Amino acid sequence: MTSLFKTLSFLPLWMLHGLGWGLGWLAFLGSPTYRRRFVANARQAGLARAGWVPAVGAAGRLVSELPRLWMGKPVAVHWDGAQHVEAALAAGKGVVFLTPHMGCFEVTAQAYAARYGQQGQPMTVLFRPPRQPWLAPLVTSSRARPGLLAAPTTLAGVKQMIKALKQGQCVGLLPDQVPPQGQGVWAPFFGKDAYTMTLSVRLAAQTGATVLLAWGERLPWGRGYVVHVLPLAEPLSADLPAAARQINAAMEQLIRQAPGQYLWGYARYKTPRDGA
Repeated sequence: MTSLFKTLSFLPLWMLHGLGWGLGWLAFLGSPTYRRRFVANARQAGLARAGWVPAVGAAGRLVSELPRLWMGKPVAVHWDGAQHVEAALAAGKGVVFLTPHMGCFEVTAQAYAARYGQQGQPMTVLFRPPRQPWLAPLVTSSRARPGLLAAPTTLAGVKQMIKALKQGQCVGLLPDQVPPQGQGVWAPFFGKDAYTMTLSVRLAAQTGATVLLAWGERLPWGRGYVVHVLPLAEPLSADLPAAARQINAAMEQLIRQAPGQYLWGYARYKTPRDGA
């Protein structure tokens, strides 16, 4: 697998994205379960067919671009809202970045690490090892880079993130990822209750960190990416259920900006697994 990824990493980004478009449609047409969930989630958000069809190919691009991002030459990255990052870092309280399953979330962490993380303020991201043991070494080695640290999805990982924030550093989370039972609350997401993590709220409350929204827009024809950063409309509530509703509403606003780059096939409304 490593050899295959290394070979693919030499291909231009536009070609990888072309291959990914085909992979996305192959998965959509070949899996009735995936297709039903994809369409149901998009319709739950009120999208017409024209709004969700581009996301079919985008889901495949998310996979096909990984060889280049992990092993290839750096890709072109532009920033929109870098001033919010710089102001938050200057405050010295740490930053909690919230990124939905949208666009290329791999590139947002890499871009931060390249621009800010190597200057003494690294980013720590939660990392769940792949279910396939043979894939773990590839993923771990490919994501390791200066300015970017990984924390396991355990209590030790949470403590690592709190320590990083108290040192004025940054952490990155996918707040629309379904956490284990007992680590979230039920809150509306596009009008339907979804089990929503509260970790970001607890991290911000314990450390006083600034909360920023970020996502990596995938530009057409392999022209690179734009990392968009913006603050929350208002500070997070101290009440966990209310804060979860705020975060879900913020994620909805981001997703509506580019629904064709959201992973509608993700099982957002599933029942959380046992956290024991």
